[in-house]
Amino acid sequence: MTVRDLLNAKGREFESIDPDTTIKQAMTRITQKRIGSLLVMQEEELIGIITERDMFRVILERGTEGFNVKVRDVMTVNIVIGILDDAIEEVSALMTNNRFRHLPIMEGKTVVGIISIGDVVKAQAQNLSIENRYLKDFIIGKYPG
Repeated sequence: MTVRDLLNAKGREFESIDPDTTIKQAMTRITQKRIGSLLVMQEEELIGIITERDMFRVILERGTEGFNVKVRDVMTVNIVIGILDDAIEEVSALMTNNRFRHLPIMEGKTVVGIISIGDVVKAQAQNLSIENRYLKDFIIGKYPG
């Protein structure tokens, strides 16, 4: 299974935010949408990502003043991205080894979606379930020859 397959199944929608948005506005958006991250876009270009953890950290460090901090001051700018032809096993290892939970997916310079570690785990579980079914069917002799 590839990232393309996963996005075709789950959809390619993603939420983005302007870099000059405040942390409070970003927190409101994440809470309303029930998501864990926002892609930071400027004129259709991906320039960063901000997560719940980033927001939590700024509030913890700065108290209520953190609510007025701009997203651009807290976002991650060295973004790891995936592409449509990446294998799910590869992105799973990438996300696990580098300890991040959200991976923007690009086609050239265009964002075409985002996947979470939850999406990846769900896809892997589905693959294992299908494989398990075929192996059981093979063992009990459902296939000729």
